[in-house]
Amino acid sequence: RVTVNRFWLQVFGRGLVATAEDFGSQGAWPEHPQLLDWLAVDFRESGWDVKRLMRQLVTSAVYQQDSAGTASSWADDPANRWLARGPRYRLDAETLRDQMLAISGLLVRRQGGLGTRPPQPDGIWNAVAYVGSNTQFYRADGEHEKVHRRSLYMFWKRTAPPPQFSTFDAPTREECVIRRERTNTPLQALLLLNDPQYMEGAAGLAARLLKPGDSADSDAAIADQMFRLATARDADENERRILLDFFAERMEWYSAHRDEAGKLTEASRMVAEVYPYVSSLDATRWAAWTAVANVVLNMDEVISKQ
Repeated sequence: RVTVNRFWLQVFGRGLVATAEDFGSQGAWPEHPQLLDWLAVDFRESGWDVKRLMRQLVTSAVYQQDSAGTASSWADDPANRWLARGPRYRLDAETLRDQMLAISGLLVRRQGGLGTRPPQPDGIWNAVAYVGSNTQFYRADGEHEKVHRRSLYMFWKRTAPPPQFSTFDAPTREECVIRRERTNTPLQALLLLNDPQYMEGAAGLAARLLKPGDSADSDAAIADQMFRLATARDADENERRILLDFFAERMEWYSAHRDEAGKLTEASRMVAEVYPYVSSLDATRWAAWTAVANVVLNMDEVISKQ
């Protein structure tokens, strides 16, 4: 029951027993005890087949429901205890970063090897490090093959965890955590819109779709493909118009501030290791599409599982 409940929590964002970390007398009572019993017995009799259980959960009718639900279902059951709609919750910190890198085409999928140290604020380790320690000073890596690896390989200092993870409620790894809390704060939006690595991901997504010599005729196609890569669906006419209007606005601004476009492309130098042709792109056009990509990657639909 404990194991099945944890996999249910992973898929649905909330366990059949809400206190997945506490199955004792102080924990919550199962909201669907017969369902939990049936899943537990089936899991045991299948030979503890985890892949089978996960496939069973994600192909179930309850999981494949529309997460939008109805107004009455939200009013009567905001926590979705009755399972009247599909799951909807913000992605975990590590998943947000990995998804951004995957959509932009920057993700390094190589498995194994040393950990990576992507960019972090200066002096982040100084205040908590022992003098003479080999982790007293944080030195970020500068190569695409290391910086853009999955979050699984990120080097952690438990007394100073990566801010881009702790901001999104990732545990410090000082103790075992079964169930993460999920908060919704302005600092999270500030990070997604301004963090250097997320900005680099936006530049990578723009570079992935741009080609040297692109003209205004290709703008609608670029907007459509960018939206599809991020959301796995086609943009409607209103969404396409919003993206194109914003692109036109950014083009006008960067045309009048070409030095700012140059700064943005310079800060995205590792993108050139994946897309070598960016050196021949118009910096103003690349910067404008980077701004659009930044908006697309920050949509609720992209950062939430729904």
